[in-house]
Amino acid sequence: MATLTVSASRTGKPRLLRSRAAGKLLLLALLTAVLLPLLTRWGSGTWPHELTVDLTRPLRSASEWVIDNRDSHPLFLYFFGYISNAVVISVRAVYLTLLAAGWAGVTVFGAVVAWRVAGLRLAAGTAAAFLACGALGMWVPTMQTLALMVVAVLVSVAVGALLGLAAGLSARLERALRPVLDTMQVLPAFAYLLPVVLVFGIGVPAAVLATVVYAAPPMARLTALGLRSADAGVMEAVQSLGATFRQRLLTARLPLARKEIMLGVNQTIMMALSMAVIASMIGAGGLGDRVYQALASVDVGAALAAGIPIVLLAVVLDRVTAAVGERLGAGSESATGRTPARWAVPAAVTVAVLLAGRLADRLTWPDAWVADIAAPVNTAKDWMVDHLYSGVPVVGGTADWAAHFTTWVLDPVRDGLQALPWWGLLLVVAAVAWLIGTWRTALTAVLAMAAIGVLGVWNPALDTLSQVLAAVAVTLVIGFGTAVAAARSARCERLLRPVLDVCQTMPQFVYLIPVVALFGVGRAPAAAAAVIYALPAVVRIVSQGLRQVDAGALESARSLGATGAQQLWQVQVPLARRAMLLAVNQCVVLVLAVVVVGGLVGGGALGYNVVFGLAQGDLATGLVAGAAIVCLGLMLDRVTQPTERRPRKGA
Repeated sequence: MATLTVSASRTGKPRLLRSRAAGKLLLLALLTAVLLPLLTRWGSGTWPHELTVDLTRPLRSASEWVIDNRDSHPLFLYFFGYISNAVVISVRAVYLTLLAAGWAGVTVFGAVVAWRVAGLRLAAGTAAAFLACGALGMWVPTMQTLALMVVAVLVSVAVGALLGLAAGLSARLERALRPVLDTMQVLPAFAYLLPVVLVFGIGVPAAVLATVVYAAPPMARLTALGLRSADAGVMEAVQSLGATFRQRLLTARLPLARKEIMLGVNQTIMMALSMAVIASMIGAGGLGDRVYQALASVDVGAALAAGIPIVLLAVVLDRVTAAVGERLGAGSESATGRTPARWAVPAAVTVAVLLAGRLADRLTWPDAWVADIAAPVNTAKDWMVDHLYSGVPVVGGTADWAAHFTTWVLDPVRDGLQALPWWGLLLVVAAVAWLIGTWRTALTAVLAMAAIGVLGVWNPALDTLSQVLAAVAVTLVIGFGTAVAAARSARCERLLRPVLDVCQTMPQFVYLIPVVALFGVGRAPAAAAAVIYALPAVVRIVSQGLRQVDAGALESARSLGATGAQQLWQVQVPLARRAMLLAVNQCVVLVLAVVVVGGLVGGGALGYNVVFGLAQGDLATGLVAGAAIVCLGLMLDRVTQPTERRPRKGA
């Protein structure tokens, strides 16, 4: 009982929360009783046709107008055409520079930069990462991807910084930009690939601009956050000295926000790399194209050989930019390595290696140094398929697991959701959102769900929702168990860290290949890939929340004789409630992203509609499904992330 007192005292006012929940439930029951007679005319689970809006005709008319005028209208000739040419020239210039530097020059340059900003250990890791890309036979595709990423990241950082600057300096602009940034991040990449391809055609410009749309929002959000959270005392002191608005911005506000800005650069790089495979569908080339081709032929070895360099690039760039952000946050001039003398010797070494490579004509990676991992990986995959796909005694094979998961979990959840009256499902969404949030949260969730019905994709959306709910449940069960083990054992946490790093940086498409090989095609493989993709985030957030529980509360519980299980369930779990809710929220968002990609492997539902729209050039089908996914993501976000309540007087 004493441990229960500890947890209750730390988590607020449970009786007050229970009374509020009871009051909300009573009000919802009364509202349902009042509305029930009005809704009986629409008693089926299908969204009524009278409440739908058909966007097919206007979207197809817009698509036809773009196709008819793309080669003649001044907007395309003198605006979009110049943008396309500038992107092509920029990417080609970076690519030719990388090829001219040679594998030795690029490797040494990367190691030198890592050394100056983060030390010898990261420099050695950077050099090993570039050498591994060459050893896997992926040097040229890696340079293609790196060239595209350099241009895309620079444009994303510039656009995001401008948007963040506007949002950070104006509360009105911040409120106006928030729904735009939310849509840019939630809208599946396949959905906005279609209009980009429609305007720019298949090729590098479309790939770069699609990457910019996806990667710019984190930069904008974090820049605005850094500007808004600048120390008020410092800003008041600068203003009292008579500094103008421009001087205050350049000499105080921006320097104070440099850590957040650098974190925005870091997140922009990560999101741009995650688009490498998806952008390959519209002509990006590079490593993403190799992974996409491997997916088409279910070649696990080739996919792994192309996926590993993407992971290595992501890890190296993440570590380097994170180190720069930490040193900028420390505010040390010498720590940031900006003194020219600190770069003189490394620059000389880099130039010397570059010239030596050119004189020796060793710019390209030697074929004799390439290690073929595709054959042994495919051999191991074939063995696993032969021995695990079917015929395993007692437990059955992976094909049986997929069939049982579909029959016992996915089908009942989907059929149950589709059998509910549409208004009943809206009431359920409202109840859940209101119980954990406010009436504004409930209203937003209900409107988002209702918009799906208005768009005319109610049943496919419920199919997608059933896959998300099933995958989220599996992810949370596995993730919470793994997080508890990691939080209670430092050795387990160290063993899990590299695994989680790889799982978080591996492109979504790479997960689909071994999953399809083991489970076949269908909704179950899409859910399995979503579980693998979302699991690292859940484990990290929950384990960190459990480790950060107040040591005094745990010591009090131990002094009262609580066992390890009692400490976990009665102290750590209640005190880590916020972290666990955040883990649930992030799990839902990540699972939704991969379930949509699962449309490529038989996942069906909205994901299939988006992929079909991209493949067939059907703007109406692709954008309507994409908009429905945005609404579904918004609803799930609201019902899984409680809203902070402002404290009232006397509370």
